Amino acid sequence: MNPVPELLAPAGNFEKLKAALRFGADAVYLAGKAFGMRSAADNFDDDELRSAVQYAHHMGKKVYLTVNTMPRAHEYAPLREFLMRVGIPAGSDSVPDAMIVADLGVMTMVRELLPQMEIHVSTQAGICSPATAKAFVALGAKRLVLARELNLEEIRLIRVALPDEIELEAFVHGSMCVSYSGRCMLSNELTGRDGNRGMCAQPCRWNYTLVEEKRPDVPLPIETSNLGTFILSSKDMCMIEHIPALMESGISSFKIEGRMKSAYYAAVVSNTYRMAMDAYVRDGEQYAYDPRWYEELQSVSHREYCTGYFLDDCRENSQLASSVGYLREKAYFATALEYDKDALPAALPAVTEHGVLALFGQKNKISIGDAAEFLTPGEIGKAFTVTELYSEDGEPIPSAPHPHQRFFARIPFPVTPGDILRAGRE
Repeated sequence: MNPVPELLAPAGNFEKLKAALRFGADAVYLAGKAFGMRSAADNFDDDELRSAVQYAHHMGKKVYLTVNTMPRAHEYAPLREFLMRVGIPAGSDSVPDAMIVADLGVMTMVRELLPQMEIHVSTQAGICSPATAKAFVALGAKRLVLARELNLEEIRLIRVALPDEIELEAFVHGSMCVSYSGRCMLSNELTGRDGNRGMCAQPCRWNYTLVEEKRPDVPLPIETSNLGTFILSSKDMCMIEHIPALMESGISSFKIEGRMKSAYYAAVVSNTYRMAMDAYVRDGEQYAYDPRWYEELQSVSHREYCTGYFLDDCRENSQLASSVGYLREKAYFATALEYDKDALPAALPAVTEHGVLALFGQKNKISIGDAAEFLTPGEIGKAFTVTELYSEDGEPIPSAPHPHQRFFARIPFPVTPGDILRAGRE
C-alpha cells in the first residue's frame, strides 16, 4: 500500500477552517486578501492569517497559502510586501507551510524572498505531462497540483517519472471548470472581472440564447432538453466511490474544492472522505464502500455529480451539466458551542434518559418536533427528533428562530463543541 495521502480542504474563512480541520482534514488551503484565485471568499487579513496558521499548527495540521493569480507588472511591489509580511520570520509558528503559485514570476519571487518556503505549483499551471512536471521540479517545486483533465493512468505516468520526494496533489471533489485548468477569459470579456486574477463571475453557469442577425429582438433558446441547454456549465466531481483507485494512484494529497462553500460543506465533505480513507487504510483488501458516504455528500450544495476525468477522456466526455443550478444542501440548524454540565441553568438537568443538554449557536430555525440529524467527526449523521429546546436562561422555547441565537437542546448522543445539528429526513 502507498503512503496514506493527505486530505486537503478549503478554508474560505476561520469558521470554515475550524470545521474542516475538526472533521478530518490534514491541511487546509486559504488566501490572504489579495493574490488568491477566490477573491469573493471572505479570506484572511494578515492578523487572521497568522492566527489561522497558529490554530492549525496547534492541532498538528498544515496551512497552504494560495498566491496563484497572474499578477501584472504594477502588482509586484505589493506582492513583495505581502510575501515579506506573511513569510518572515522563517520557521515561525505563524508562517504557512507552503505557498501555492501558478505564475513563474511569483514562483521566482517566493524563492528569492523566502528560500525556505515550500512551493506547490497550482492547478492553474496546467501540469498534464511528465515533461512539464519535471520542468517545475527543476525550478524548485516540492508539490505539483495536477490539471483536473488527467485520468488515473496519466497521473501514474507522471508519478513514476518523478523522484519519490516530489508530491502530487489532485482535486477529488467539488466544482470543475469548463476551461482547461481554469484558464478562462469569458468572465473578463463579459463582465470585466478577470477569472485569472481571482474575480471570476462564472458566466459559464448562465443561460444563453442565440440571436439571428436580422432579428436581434427575437432571442432563440438553444434547446437540447425540456430543461434547457447547458453548453458551458460543468458537473461537480465526486470520487468517493473510487477511494481504492485514488489511494493506489500515487497521489500524495486529495484536494477538496470549495472555498466559496459553507462551513457545513467543509465539515461534511472532509468528514466523508476521512471516513472512506481511514476505512481503506484499516481494512485493506477487505475494504467495502459504504453507500451512506454518497448520501452524506448529497447533503451539501452541489451540481450533479460525476467522476471528473479520472475515469474518462476529457476530449470524449466533457462532463457538462444537464440541469441548471445547485442541488441545495440540508438545512444547517446549529453548531454545538459547549457541553459543560456545571454551566447549565440550575433548573435544567444535564443528563436524562432522553440525552444530554448542550449549548448551540443557531444557523437556521430549529423547532420542537423537527426531524434532525447529529453529525460528529468520524461518523455518519445520526437521526433523532427534537424534543427539548431552552433559552439561555433555561426557559422552554418552541423554536430557535433568530440568527446566531444561543439555545440549549437535548441530544440523545454524546456532544462535543463543533458538532453539527442539521435537518433530517421527514
